[in-house]
Formats: sequence, C-alpha cells, structure tokens
Amino acid sequence: MIRGNVKNRKKLIIGIVVVVVVVAIIGFTVAHNGNNVTQVQTGKVGKQDVVSTVSASGEIKPKTYVNVGANAFGKITQLYVKEGDRVKKGQMLAQIENVQPEADVNANRAALEAARTDAAAQEAAIRTAQANLESAQANLEHAKYDIDRAEGLYKAQLIAKSDYDVKKMAYDSGVAQVAQAKAQIAQYRAQKDSSDRRITQANANLVRSRDVLQKTEYAAPFDGVITNLPVRQGETVVIGIQNAPGSTLMTLADMSVITAEVKVDETDIVNVKLGQAAEVTIDAMPKKVFHGTVTEIGDNAVVRSTGVSTSQSNIASQEAKDFKVVVTLSDPPENLRPGLSTTAKITTATKKDALAIPIQALTIRQKGDLEDKDKKDKSSVQAASPQLTPAQAKEELQGVFVINGKKAEFRQVETGITGTTDIEVTKGLKEGDEIVTGSYKVLRTLRNGAAIKVDNSAPKKEEDKS
Repeated sequence: MIRGNVKNRKKLIIGIVVVVVVVAIIGFTVAHNGNNVTQVQTGKVGKQDVVSTVSASGEIKPKTYVNVGANAFGKITQLYVKEGDRVKKGQMLAQIENVQPEADVNANRAALEAARTDAAAQEAAIRTAQANLESAQANLEHAKYDIDRAEGLYKAQLIAKSDYDVKKMAYDSGVAQVAQAKAQIAQYRAQKDSSDRRITQANANLVRSRDVLQKTEYAAPFDGVITNLPVRQGETVVIGIQNAPGSTLMTLADMSVITAEVKVDETDIVNVKLGQAAEVTIDAMPKKVFHGTVTEIGDNAVVRSTGVSTSQSNIASQEAKDFKVVVTLSDPPENLRPGLSTTAKITTATKKDALAIPIQALTIRQKGDLEDKDKKDKSSVQAASPQLTPAQAKEELQGVFVINGKKAEFRQVETGITGTTDIEVTKGLKEGDEIVTGSYKVLRTLRNGAAIKVDNSAPKKEEDKS
C-alpha cells in the first residue's frame, strides 16, 4: 500500500516537471518571437497638393536708394532736412561752405564778359577796316583813271612832266592805302580769332567754377525719405580719394517700391526663378504675412562668413556660400523701415493632386543590405551578395518600407518635388499602399523583410536622432 502511494507520488512529480518544462519552452518561444517583431507606425499613400518652397533670411531694402556723398571739401553751413523727412525731387538737402567757389564763378563770369566785349570791339574794328578798304579801293580806281589819262596826254606832250608825276604819286598812294587797309583787316581778324578763343576759355572756366559751386549744394535726385543722416551742421566733410572713402551726408530712399533682399543657400538657388511668388515675414511685425515676387537673382556667390563675392577673391573657398535674391513686395505697409530683418519663403514649384508620402518615410539602404538576411554574412558584403561587386553592394538606393502581410519590404522609389512635410513620388508606389512612416529610430535600423507589428494608436513622436 505504501509502495503504491510512492509510485503515484513519483508519477505526479514527473508530470508536474513535464508541464513546467513545456510551459517554459512555450514562454521562451513566445518571448523570443516577440523580441523579433518590430513595432512600427504606418500610413497610406495618397494624393494631395505638394508645394516646394525655399526659405531665406535677409533685410528690408528700398529698390532705389542713394548715399549722398560729399563732392567737395568744406564745412556744412546748412542742413535743410532731418532723418525721417519726406522730400521731393529737386528739394535742397544741404549746403556746404561756398565762398571761394562763388567768387571763382563771379571772376570767370567777368572774364567771359570782358572777352566778349573785346570780341565785339574787334568785330567793329574789322567793319571799320573793311570800310576803309572800300574807300581806298575807290580812291585807287579814281587815281588809276587819272594816271591813265595823264599818261596819254604826257606821251602826246600835252601836259608837263610835273603834272604827270603828281598823278603818278596819287596812284601809288592809292595802291599803298589799299594794301594798308587789307593788312588792318587781317590784323583785326586775327585779334577777333584770339578774342573768340579767350571767350571759349573763359566760358570753360565759368562752367568749371559753376560745377564746383554746384557741388556745394545738394538737392534730392528723386522723391523719397531720408533714412540716414550721419552728419551735423558745422561738420567738415571731405571727398573720397583712391583708397579712402569720402564723407556720406545722408541716405535717400525711394520707399514707393520696397524689396526684401535675402540670401539663398547655394544648394537651393537652382530652384529659384524670376517671377516666382513669395511670402515675406518681418520680425518687427509678427503674425503678418506680406506677398511679393522674385525680381532679381544674383549671378555671383557670396561667402557667408565674410560677405565677399567670390568674383572679388582670387582664393578658392570651401566655406558655405549664398546668392542674393531680391523679392519685391506687392503690399508693403507704410511704416516699413529699411534694415528690418525679414524672411522670405519662395514657392519654387507646385504639383496639384500628386501622389505623396511623408518625408520621414523616405530612407536610404545599400543594395547589399537588401539581400535575404538568412544568406547575409556580416563579415563581408561581398559574401552576402556574391553576385554583386563591392562597389555595387555599397550602392545606395532610395525607397520606403511597404507593409506586406506582417513584414516590411523595402521598395525603391523615384521622387519629384519636396514640400514642407511631404514629398512627391513619381515611380514605385501606387495610391493606397501602406508604408512605414515611423518612428525615425525604427526606420533608421529596419531591415528588409523584418517582421513588424503595426501600432498607430500612440501619437508619433520625434525620436533621438543622435
């Protein structure tokens, strides 16, 4: 009886041990399989409008502005405007000391009048000499008539030789008077030519002195606003020379046309074209959006750290570069000021009803990594893909992970324009395909053909990208 109880007890213990082992094996298997399943978030491929934009920062500038610089050396005697004043074209802005230039103008004007008076006197003398020549020629003709008649009478011995000599002397005197009158005319004409040249010289001196005098007066070249006035009345200003800039009196800006001058990164400039629409925001005016159009694109790159154009440097630089882009605002506010910080978001492309996916779903894999993991030898990419060369195995492919049953399969895709959060797919997917969209950490390590578990209940969060 006791022996039977012992046997039954042994059987019970063996049965319990077997059950425990089976349960342990089942638990281990379930746990092992659970560890090989990757939890992912997914989304459907659909159609939507995709808008590609380029953002760039810069500052507000008027389309037309001018720095009014000193054109002469001297002291500022009058400042007719102050910063912020609106002025009209031709309005006086400033006056520099002009005593000497004004005196030079008066002296050259007097010299010109004197030269003109001398020229008028020479002209009168020429006319007088011309009259004297005509009178001498008339007298010569009369003397010629008398000498011809006297010569005939003398040959016929009808008059005495003394009478003939008198007529001869009168004729010779007439010839001399005509020659003298002609010489006087030539002399007066030469003097007139000299007077004309003195008039030209005096006129040139007057023009020069007037120009010097004019450079002491500064008038507005166009309607605008005084945006900068760095000088004060009584200060002395100087003109610029070869290696030294001159004094700047003020800056005049035409605020009727306002632009946002921004710097676009060299990787984005190829997408920016003239006429593209842009939205402009200004730091000083939050929550307001202004509209504009790209009206100018710079041809030369500017080194970001120095602001120097690459065309002005003989040394090649690997630093980041930008290109100047000007956006003309169509609805600028009246209280806008030059120099305000601004950001322009330029619309470079728009695709209506495009097949699109979230940008974060797009990933990169090497061709060798897409082989069946059961055949992969981690020590050698070439061993994992014997049909591929090492270079081919390292070729990077762009694609997404498509849900196929309970597995994620990598599918290569071709893309179009890139929006703010979505990117256009031109080849490789169709509408309705379910793709892995997150998380970032999962997409970074997810393998082709990996078992997955879809869980879209939790909100998508940004993973550590380190």
